[in-house]
Amino acid sequence: MSSSASAAAWWARSRVRILLPVIFLAPALYFLLSPPSSPPFFFTLPTSREESPSASGSRVIWAQRRVAEWRSCGWWRAAMPAPSRRNGYIRIDCYGGLNQLRRDLCDGIAVARLLNATMVLPKFEVAAYWNESSGFADIFDVDYFIEQTRGYVEVVKDMPEEIASKEPFKVDCSKRKGHFDYVETVLPALLEHQYISLTPAMSQRRDRNPSYAKASYCQGCYNALRLNKNVETKAIELLQAIPKPFLSLHLRFEPDMVAYSRCVYTGLSSKSLSAIEAARGEDRKALTGEAALLWRNRGKCPLTPSETAFILKALGIPTDTNIYLAAGDGLMELEGFTSIYKNIYTKSSLLTHDDFEKMHGNTKAALDYYVSVSSDAYVATFFGNMDKMVTAMRTMQGHQKTLVLSRRAYANYTAVGLSGEQLAMAMWDAHREEYIMGRGSALPEQCFCEFKL
Repeated sequence: MSSSASAAAWWARSRVRILLPVIFLAPALYFLLSPPSSPPFFFTLPTSREESPSASGSRVIWAQRRVAEWRSCGWWRAAMPAPSRRNGYIRIDCYGGLNQLRRDLCDGIAVARLLNATMVLPKFEVAAYWNESSGFADIFDVDYFIEQTRGYVEVVKDMPEEIASKEPFKVDCSKRKGHFDYVETVLPALLEHQYISLTPAMSQRRDRNPSYAKASYCQGCYNALRLNKNVETKAIELLQAIPKPFLSLHLRFEPDMVAYSRCVYTGLSSKSLSAIEAARGEDRKALTGEAALLWRNRGKCPLTPSETAFILKALGIPTDTNIYLAAGDGLMELEGFTSIYKNIYTKSSLLTHDDFEKMHGNTKAALDYYVSVSSDAYVATFFGNMDKMVTAMRTMQGHQKTLVLSRRAYANYTAVGLSGEQLAMAMWDAHREEYIMGRGSALPEQCFCEFKL
């Protein structure tokens, strides 16, 4: 046998024994010989000043050229009429503040169409939230709502006497998920009692609904809800009083908000700390140690006013910008913001004292909503119910100067020691990426589609 033939035979017998250790050791060798990797966070550290403005804000975020944006989808614009025979009447019971009420109502419109039910005007339960009573008609234009939902879902003011004389049968939907539960569990109750009430499940999957229910949701939520004449007139008056152009800022740093977050802050005044502790209660103890750090790095802690001001400066928002504060009462540490951005306007500063004092909490929230949708730019520090509704309506109307600040990016960058100019550059990079890719309005919503520019 030749030497080459012997070598080939030996390789055939030994290749598995030789190659197997190499295959298993390759990843370890690569790890040991590779250069150090970047920090194990979702972001990358800024490496150049060429793409980032200085902390003084030499370029504004809105000037960046976008490559994609959200717009209203066209598929739901055509009504999908329901069968002429209805299965009964349904009332949607909505709880909380204005935008939580609106969220429940929007989901309820889809449920009514899903069950082929006639929808009566919703019931707003606001006493526990605002310590007052105000209904759907106190905020929204009833006739406009009925007209705009025609062809999607039937909505009526009045019911037959034999049905209207009794209270609806209450259906608990707190554990329902998806449209199959509504059809299989709620529909039998509707057929049996002919008049039911429910609050849609917060955890429901709207994407599982059939197209006709999705279309009803989109039309009812984004085209059919208009403020009534009285509230709209007051909102227009407020809007006209704000110097133009202006940015609307939804700043969230109230005692209950911070207490609910379970976050701990250093450097707050004793007054703020006392207010937070009073709002915390027994079931919302502050997190400590490693749990607190992980929670903050996940972006769960509200931005303080001074942190918000820092980020706005990093995004190039000039400090002489006219800013409308869309926020409730009780904002803490506000001087950390107003010491930098001084042209600040609020409802209470622009409306007469008598007007302001007589308003319901839902009316005040409606004014903030209207002004924020109509503003030249909108920035949110927290993606709550109001922010979701405002960003959606601004997108519907083509107002693209909309951004939700990243609490997670700020927490992660400061956790690795960034500050000053370097932190400003990092925040610019993080938000610029969101804005130019069209994600700055945070809309994972079935009614909107992404368009490449």
